Amino acid sequence: MGGRIITLQRQARELGRLRTGWSVPNDDPKKRPRPVKSKTWVVSSHAEHYVQAAAEAWGGEVERWQPQGSGAPQFRVITKAEQIDALLPPGDPLSQFNEMWNRGGCQRRCDGETEQLSRRPCLCMAEYGEEWHLLRQDQYRKDKVCAATSRLNVVLPDMPDVGVWRAETHSFYAANEMAGTVDMVLSGTGGKGLVPVTLRIEPRTRIAGGQTKHFPVVVVEVRGVTPRQALSGPLPTALALDPGSARENRLAIEAPRPDYIADAEGALTSDDVRDVWRKARAAGHVTKEGDDELSQKLLAIAARKDDEAKDDSGGSTTDEQGPDDEGVWDGEFVDEEPVERPSWPDAAAPGSGARR
Repeated sequence: MGGRIITLQRQARELGRLRTGWSVPNDDPKKRPRPVKSKTWVVSSHAEHYVQAAAEAWGGEVERWQPQGSGAPQFRVITKAEQIDALLPPGDPLSQFNEMWNRGGCQRRCDGETEQLSRRPCLCMAEYGEEWHLLRQDQYRKDKVCAATSRLNVVLPDMPDVGVWRAETHSFYAANEMAGTVDMVLSGTGGKGLVPVTLRIEPRTRIAGGQTKHFPVVVVEVRGVTPRQALSGPLPTALALDPGSARENRLAIEAPRPDYIADAEGALTSDDVRDVWRKARAAGHVTKEGDDELSQKLLAIAARKDDEAKDDSGGSTTDEQGPDDEGVWDGEFVDEEPVERPSWPDAAAPGSGARR
């Protein structure tokens, strides 16, 4: 029997990144590249065939791409998709820190209270107060404070290979909403199993200080299942991979197929058996022509009910019974506008063995 190193931290291999923008060279070579916000997802990876698969799924042209700094050349595609279907993997897929980066690497990484590298209290809050994150909108001061950095690992079920893709955003507003959705799902699943989601880039507008700001926000939405299903425990893998079947599965559990034979056997008359057949016809469980096995069984039961009625009445088939104990005769009521109902299949059909 095989074994494992129990102290290893197991994690899926990262296949690429999902981004909400890119950068272009600045006219002044001494200045940093200029960031460009994207309305659609940007997919990048070291493997060209991964990016090619993304282009085929979501549009765009594959191109070679050189990340900032000294990173190895990669491939990327600026897709035409504002939303991408994905799966949250088991465990906690979300990592969030307030971070500050420059060409020398990560200079600050803070959890909101303690800066992890220096082990000092939050430096941005100490210097600028609780509204420090608003300084990110000032192009002259944005490099003075950290950015709320969220990294969400997701599985793209229709892409090549098995691994995770990292969706990264530096939006303060996305950080709050993303954490709320993921934490709610984790509270139900306990971090076990896959959860189907949609990653969507949603345009937002904010007015502050007399200025209107337009910015994209990454939104995580639970896909194809109800909140009750998502919060009631780990989802079956088959359902997570095909959440479109969730409604059908739920309806199948809530409304199982009736036992038409038992209903027919318990009927008092052949007309009642015919009503059972019409019910099955409306549900699509028998054919309109009545040439299926269930229809033939129901026809046979109806014929037996007729025979039993004849035996009980001494061969008479009349329904006239006389007045009841109060002297009231049963009347025959006819609708002014007859309701059209599915007809009983031809009882004289060959092999049916039934009679009208």
